[in-house]
Amino acid sequence: MKAEALLRRYLEQRREMGETELVLDSMSVEEVMRLLGIATGTRGKRAAVERAMPIAPQSESGKTVSEPASTGWREALRASGVTPDAPRAARAAPATPAPFEPAVEPPSAEPPPPASPSAPLTPGLVVGSPELPRVGGDIGEAQSLEELATLIARCTRCALYKTAAHPVPGEGNAQAGLMCVGEAPGAQEDATGRPFYGQAGQLLTKILQAVNLSREEVFILNVLKHRPPGNRNPMPEEVDACRPYLVRQIELVRPKVILALGTFAAQSLLETKLSIGKLRGSVHRYHGIPVIVTYHPAALLRNPGWKRPTWEDVQLARRILDDASA
Repeated sequence: MKAEALLRRYLEQRREMGETELVLDSMSVEEVMRLLGIATGTRGKRAAVERAMPIAPQSESGKTVSEPASTGWREALRASGVTPDAPRAARAAPATPAPFEPAVEPPSAEPPPPASPSAPLTPGLVVGSPELPRVGGDIGEAQSLEELATLIARCTRCALYKTAAHPVPGEGNAQAGLMCVGEAPGAQEDATGRPFYGQAGQLLTKILQAVNLSREEVFILNVLKHRPPGNRNPMPEEVDACRPYLVRQIELVRPKVILALGTFAAQSLLETKLSIGKLRGSVHRYHGIPVIVTYHPAALLRNPGWKRPTWEDVQLARRILDDASA
């Protein structure tokens, strides 16, 4: 792939996440995109950009990952004839890695405590009244998560059941204080019937452990209960078909806080199109239940730099959980 295509894709991704500036440069994303369009007109400059660009990472299967590595952008911009401003002083100091990052995780140390309780909370979006909407039919009459799982196993409300190997209803503590909501089952979840299984699930376990929570203490589920073919994005009609299950699960568990993992889960719960960058850091309300938005663990595997903001988000979720339990 051409270097300018890699850089363009990277910048588009950052813009979709709600960011307006590069991490290392004070130039706005729009400025760099415009300069990139000018720079690609000269073969010599294009070749210089390609030499300065890092090699696109590959997955275990050998396929090129859509997001290029996040290092070397300053050199690439200089090679294309752009001289970025010097980094701001606040960005000069390296950030402390998140405690759930394997490279710095102490083997036997206690996880760090939650964030300071004195920090003010930022109110966010409010969805619905304090009472959850009524769910009708068999779903609304289910009196336990096990009954719901049985209904999900034979669900034909949308076409996803035709291509899925197993339903993935969710798992965990039926009286959990924290509920983790993801997007949809992936390949390994479809094969096992368990949510957040595999590398992303292992990372989620570490994230929870960093705030003194185990998988067994929380309830983990997805918006969709069957895997979309090829891991494509869920269709609106599929979300609508699965929504009664999600609402009834929330009603039965009655969590004190919901952790929305990834853009899709956050947008589905909060009924918004805002980017995850604009949703993070605030305390939203879903029918009275606090909702904290953070990155999906699978995204952290591709972008380790997002572990630090994720750590801040789960600290906030833990703080709200502790306050509600006090």
